[in-house]
Amino acid sequence: MKRLTKYYQKKLVLFAALIVTSMQVQAQFEPQFTQYMFNEMFINPAYAGSREHASLTALYRNQWVGIDGAPKTQTFSGHTALKNEKFGVGLSVMNEEIGVTHDLSFFGNYAYRIPMKNGFFSMGIQAGLINHQEKLLDVKTQDQGDNSFMGTPKLTVPNSGFGTYYYSKNFYVGLSIPRLLQNKVDANTGKGKNTVEMQYWHYYLMGGYVFPINDMIKLKPTFMVKSVSGAPIEADLGVHALFNETIWLGGSYRTGDSWSAIMSIQLNKQLRIGYSFDNTITDLKQYNSGSHEITLGYDFSFVKNKIVTPRYF
Repeated sequence: MKRLTKYYQKKLVLFAALIVTSMQVQAQFEPQFTQYMFNEMFINPAYAGSREHASLTALYRNQWVGIDGAPKTQTFSGHTALKNEKFGVGLSVMNEEIGVTHDLSFFGNYAYRIPMKNGFFSMGIQAGLINHQEKLLDVKTQDQGDNSFMGTPKLTVPNSGFGTYYYSKNFYVGLSIPRLLQNKVDANTGKGKNTVEMQYWHYYLMGGYVFPINDMIKLKPTFMVKSVSGAPIEADLGVHALFNETIWLGGSYRTGDSWSAIMSIQLNKQLRIGYSFDNTITDLKQYNSGSHEITLGYDFSFVKNKIVTPRYF
């Protein structure tokens, strides 16, 4: 009997934790990335064209492994500066599943770049569509035929974002609001009724600096602060070391949520692969085996004989 009671106590704790988490996800909506420093197009549209060559990035994130319905995210982005380097353009695609919720988004980015004495200041905008779907038929209920869990309501909504970004060879800082429109959707019908908030404004402030330690080692502290209505301010604080312009090793801490270990390898001047592991410090810790994130980046130039130099961010 005691074992049975403990079993249901654990189930109750897990259920409560998932309820709180789903409420936070509903309030935040935006996915979180541990390797945000290598995936900035999804956070700040002003990042488009900030490299001296075209750049592609793919990311896969599997969060809270072991929990049914935990978030899974896949992203792909590409961007480049135009010929005169005053403008940058980009494209980003994201697919995310959280429980029965499925979101597929497409965004185009445009940035205007102003040359400064030691770097560039950029202002960017983005616009696109988000396809939101609730797969209610996948929910297992005790009452068969429950009308609250019938069908798969869908809704495609537009959205846009804005950001500013300054960077030099060893320093960057940016401020952005990736989603400006506060779209709403009726959870039961999928129609655009003002019933359930789908998105809120997210404010992102990020930055980093590269310190040369010696000819072989460079140190890069980074930060990202996120603020959104209905949730506490969250900060990612990290430190990474670059060895021989080839291997990044580092770690980060997300306030009130997790710590992370990060490794990235520059296989050559164009191809980079990265991996990170998150270990949550919340009540969900005993129910999952961590979160995994993999990134793949490729930089290339269409200009013949132009040397592609590795970038630190």
